[in-house]
Amino acid sequence: MDRPVTTLFMLESLDGKITSGNSDNLDADKDWCKINGVKEGLHQYYEIEATTDFYSLNTGRVMAKIGVNDKKEYHEKIDCRFIIIDNKPHLNENGIDYLCNWVDKLILVTTNSNHIAYKIQGKYDNLDIMYYENLDLKKLMLDLKNKYNVEKITIQSGGTLNGLFLRENLIDYVNIVIAPLLVGGKDTTTLIDGESITNTQELNRLKALELIECNKLKDSYIQLKYKVIK
Repeated sequence: MDRPVTTLFMLESLDGKITSGNSDNLDADKDWCKINGVKEGLHQYYEIEATTDFYSLNTGRVMAKIGVNDKKEYHEKIDCRFIIIDNKPHLNENGIDYLCNWVDKLILVTTNSNHIAYKIQGKYDNLDIMYYENLDLKKLMLDLKNKYNVEKITIQSGGTLNGLFLRENLIDYVNIVIAPLLVGGKDTTTLIDGESITNTQELNRLKALELIECNKLKDSYIQLKYKVIK
Protein backbone atom coordinates (compact mmCIF):
# COMPACT_ATOMS: atom_id res chain seq x y z
CA MET A 1 0.00 0.00 0.00
CA ASP A 2 1.07 3.58 -0.57
CA ARG A 3 -0.13 4.45 2.93
CA PRO A 4 0.00 2.79 6.36
CA VAL A 5 -2.40 -0.02 7.20
CA THR A 6 -4.81 1.32 9.81
CA THR A 7 -6.71 -0.30 12.67
CA LEU A 8 -9.46 1.51 14.55
CA PHE A 9 -9.01 0.36 18.15
CA MET A 10 -11.52 1.60 20.71
CA LEU A 11 -13.30 0.84 23.97
CA GLU A 12 -17.06 1.27 23.72
CA SER A 13 -20.24 0.52 25.61
CA LEU A 14 -22.75 -2.00 24.28
CA ASP A 15 -24.71 0.88 22.71
CA GLY A 16 -21.63 2.15 20.90
CA LYS A 17 -20.70 5.10 23.14
CA ILE A 18 -17.00 5.88 23.62
CA THR A 19 -17.46 8.33 26.46
CA SER A 20 -19.87 8.88 29.36
CA GLY A 21 -21.83 11.92 28.15
CA ASN A 22 -21.88 15.19 26.24
CA SER A 23 -19.13 17.04 28.12
CA ASP A 24 -15.35 17.15 27.99
CA ASN A 25 -15.43 16.70 31.77
CA LEU A 26 -16.70 13.16 31.16
CA ASP A 27 -14.37 10.47 29.84
CA ALA A 28 -14.47 6.67 29.62
CA ASP A 29 -10.94 6.30 31.02
CA LYS A 30 -11.72 8.41 34.06
CA ASP A 31 -15.36 7.42 34.62
CA TRP A 32 -15.84 3.75 33.81
CA CYS A 33 -13.27 2.64 36.38
CA LYS A 34 -15.70 3.93 39.04
CA ILE A 35 -18.72 1.86 37.94
CA ASN A 36 -19.40 -1.46 39.65
CA GLY A 37 -19.80 -4.24 37.12
CA VAL A 38 -17.58 -2.38 34.64
CA LYS A 39 -14.42 -1.51 36.57
CA GLU A 40 -13.60 -5.14 37.32
CA GLY A 41 -12.77 -6.04 33.73
CA LEU A 42 -11.57 -2.68 32.42
CA HIS A 43 -7.91 -3.66 32.79
CA GLN A 44 -8.30 -6.03 29.83
CA TYR A 45 -8.75 -3.13 27.44
CA TYR A 46 -5.46 -1.57 28.56
CA GLU A 47 -3.68 -4.91 28.32
CA ILE A 48 -4.86 -5.28 24.72
CA GLU A 49 -3.98 -1.65 24.01
CA ALA A 50 -0.38 -2.37 25.02
CA THR A 51 -0.14 -4.86 22.12
CA THR A 52 -1.27 -2.42 19.39
CA ASP A 53 0.89 -0.75 16.74
CA PHE A 54 4.10 1.21 17.36
CA TYR A 55 2.37 4.30 15.91
CA SER A 56 -0.86 5.47 17.57
CA LEU A 57 -3.01 8.30 16.19
CA ASN A 58 -5.17 10.40 18.48
CA THR A 59 -6.26 14.02 19.01
CA GLY A 60 -5.26 16.84 21.29
CA ARG A 61 -8.83 16.99 22.56
CA VAL A 62 -8.71 13.37 23.70
CA MET A 63 -5.31 13.91 25.31
CA ALA A 64 -6.66 16.95 27.16
CA LYS A 65 -9.68 14.95 28.32
CA ILE A 66 -7.47 12.30 29.90
CA GLY A 67 -5.62 15.04 31.75
CA VAL A 68 -2.16 15.36 30.19
CA ASN A 69 -2.31 19.16 30.46
CA ASP A 70 -2.60 18.96 34.24
CA LYS A 71 -0.34 16.03 35.12
CA LYS A 72 2.45 16.82 37.58
CA GLU A 73 4.35 13.52 37.48
CA TYR A 74 5.63 11.80 34.35
CA HIS A 75 4.18 8.48 33.25
CA GLU A 76 6.60 5.60 32.79
CA LYS A 77 8.22 5.90 29.33
CA ILE A 78 6.58 3.70 26.70
CA ASP A 79 7.95 2.32 23.43
CA CYS A 80 5.34 3.96 21.21
CA ARG A 81 5.07 6.92 18.88
CA PHE A 82 2.08 9.24 19.09
CA ILE A 83 0.60 11.09 16.13
CA ILE A 84 -1.59 13.79 17.66
CA ILE A 85 -3.90 15.97 15.56
CA ASP A 86 -4.41 19.23 17.43
CA ASN A 87 -5.70 22.36 15.73
CA LYS A 88 -7.46 24.51 18.35
CA PRO A 89 -5.08 23.86 20.23
CA HIS A 90 -6.30 21.64 23.07
CA LEU A 91 -2.79 20.84 24.29
CA ASN A 92 -0.89 23.36 26.39
CA GLU A 93 2.83 23.55 27.11
CA ASN A 94 2.58 21.18 30.07
CA GLY A 95 0.64 18.65 28.00
CA ILE A 96 3.25 18.63 25.25
CA ASP A 97 6.01 18.32 27.83
CA TYR A 98 4.23 15.38 29.42
CA LEU A 99 3.73 13.61 26.09
CA CYS A 100 7.35 14.12 25.02
CA ASN A 101 8.51 12.56 28.27
CA TRP A 102 5.99 9.72 27.93
CA VAL A 103 6.42 8.45 24.36
CA ASP A 104 9.34 7.64 22.06
CA LYS A 105 8.31 10.39 19.61
CA LEU A 106 5.49 12.92 19.40
CA ILE A 107 4.41 13.87 15.88
CA LEU A 108 2.05 16.81 16.25
CA VAL A 109 -0.20 17.48 13.25
CA THR A 110 -1.85 20.89 13.11
CA THR A 111 -3.45 23.53 10.90
CA ASN A 112 -2.68 26.17 13.54
CA SER A 113 0.44 28.13 12.58
CA ASN A 114 0.47 29.68 16.07
CA HIS A 115 0.35 26.41 17.96
CA ILE A 116 2.20 26.55 21.29
CA ALA A 117 4.34 23.61 20.12
CA TYR A 118 6.30 25.92 17.80
CA LYS A 119 7.51 27.99 20.75
CA ILE A 120 8.90 25.02 22.66
CA GLN A 121 9.91 22.68 19.83
CA GLY A 122 13.62 23.29 20.43
CA LYS A 123 13.39 21.83 23.95
CA TYR A 124 12.66 18.31 22.69
CA ASP A 125 14.56 16.12 20.26
CA ASN A 126 11.53 13.81 19.92
CA LEU A 127 8.94 16.44 18.91
CA ASP A 128 8.11 16.86 15.22
CA ILE A 129 5.45 19.20 13.84
CA MET A 130 3.58 18.54 10.60
CA TYR A 131 1.76 21.68 9.47
CA TYR A 132 -1.05 21.70 6.91
CA GLU A 133 -2.97 24.75 5.78
CA ASN A 134 -5.97 22.42 5.38
CA LEU A 135 -5.82 18.93 6.78
CA ASP A 136 -6.21 16.22 4.15
CA LEU A 137 -6.23 12.82 5.86
CA LYS A 138 -5.20 10.96 2.71
CA LYS A 139 -2.20 13.25 2.26
CA LEU A 140 -1.34 12.90 5.95
CA MET A 141 -1.29 9.11 5.59
CA LEU A 142 0.94 9.37 2.51
CA ASP A 143 3.31 11.78 4.26
CA LEU A 144 3.57 9.53 7.33
CA LYS A 145 4.49 6.61 5.08
CA ASN A 146 7.02 8.58 3.06
CA LYS A 147 8.62 10.66 5.82
CA TYR A 148 8.58 8.24 8.75
CA ASN A 149 8.23 4.91 6.93
CA VAL A 150 5.09 4.20 8.95
CA GLU A 151 3.69 0.80 7.97
CA LYS A 152 0.88 0.43 10.53
CA ILE A 153 -1.13 2.89 12.63
CA THR A 154 -3.63 2.31 15.41
CA ILE A 155 -6.36 4.97 15.34
CA GLN A 156 -7.86 5.92 18.72
CA SER A 157 -9.41 9.30 18.02
CA GLY A 158 -12.86 10.72 18.76
CA GLY A 159 -16.07 9.89 16.92
CA THR A 160 -15.93 12.86 14.53
CA LEU A 161 -12.41 12.15 13.30
CA ASN A 162 -13.16 8.43 13.17
CA GLY A 163 -16.04 9.36 10.87
CA LEU A 164 -13.72 11.28 8.56
CA PHE A 165 -11.36 8.31 8.35
CA LEU A 166 -14.33 6.11 7.48
CA ARG A 167 -15.64 8.41 4.73
CA GLU A 168 -12.14 8.73 3.26
CA ASN A 169 -11.85 4.92 3.11
CA LEU A 170 -8.87 5.01 5.44
CA ILE A 171 -9.87 2.32 7.95
CA ASP A 172 -8.64 -1.18 7.14
CA TYR A 173 -9.36 -3.08 10.36
CA VAL A 174 -11.51 -2.57 13.45
CA ASN A 175 -10.58 -3.91 16.89
CA ILE A 176 -13.27 -3.17 19.48
CA VAL A 177 -13.47 -3.97 23.19
CA ILE A 178 -17.09 -3.82 24.38
CA ALA A 179 -17.69 -2.99 28.02
CA PRO A 180 -20.80 -4.39 29.78
CA LEU A 181 -22.39 -0.96 29.96
CA LEU A 182 -25.29 1.03 28.51
CA VAL A 183 -24.65 4.78 28.37
CA GLY A 184 -27.42 6.35 26.27
CA GLY A 185 -27.78 9.99 25.27
CA LYS A 186 -28.33 11.12 21.69
CA ASP A 187 -25.53 13.71 22.02
CA THR A 188 -23.00 11.30 23.52
CA THR A 189 -20.26 10.54 21.01
CA THR A 190 -20.16 7.11 19.44
CA LEU A 191 -17.54 5.00 17.70
CA ILE A 192 -18.27 6.71 14.37
CA ASP A 193 -19.86 10.18 14.28
CA GLY A 194 -19.64 12.98 11.74
CA GLU A 195 -21.99 13.74 8.86
CA SER A 196 -24.77 11.29 8.06
CA ILE A 197 -25.62 10.22 4.53
CA THR A 198 -28.89 11.67 3.25
CA ASN A 199 -29.92 9.49 0.27
CA THR A 200 -29.59 6.01 -1.20
CA GLN A 201 -27.01 7.20 -3.75
CA GLU A 202 -24.58 7.50 -0.83
CA LEU A 203 -24.95 3.93 0.42
CA ASN A 204 -21.52 3.15 -1.03
CA ARG A 205 -20.06 5.33 1.74
CA LEU A 206 -21.11 2.72 4.30
CA LYS A 207 -18.52 0.05 5.03
CA ALA A 208 -19.35 -3.62 5.39
CA LEU A 209 -17.18 -5.69 7.73
CA GLU A 210 -15.84 -9.23 7.76
CA LEU A 211 -15.57 -10.77 11.23
CA ILE A 212 -12.06 -12.06 11.89
CA GLU A 213 -12.19 -12.88 15.57
CA CYS A 214 -14.60 -12.83 18.51
CA ASN A 215 -13.21 -13.23 22.01
CA LYS A 216 -15.22 -13.57 25.19
CA LEU A 217 -13.17 -11.84 27.87
CA LYS A 218 -13.57 -11.94 31.63
CA ASP A 219 -16.18 -9.96 33.57
CA SER A 220 -18.66 -9.84 30.67
CA TYR A 221 -16.32 -8.00 28.25
CA ILE A 222 -16.10 -8.91 24.55
CA GLN A 223 -13.42 -8.24 21.93
CA LEU A 224 -14.41 -8.09 18.25
CA LYS A 225 -11.99 -7.90 15.33
CA TYR A 226 -13.12 -7.05 11.79
CA LYS A 227 -11.65 -6.45 8.37
CA VAL A 228 -13.22 -3.61 6.39
CA ILE A 229 -14.47 -4.90 3.04
CA LYS A 230 -13.23 -2.57 0.31
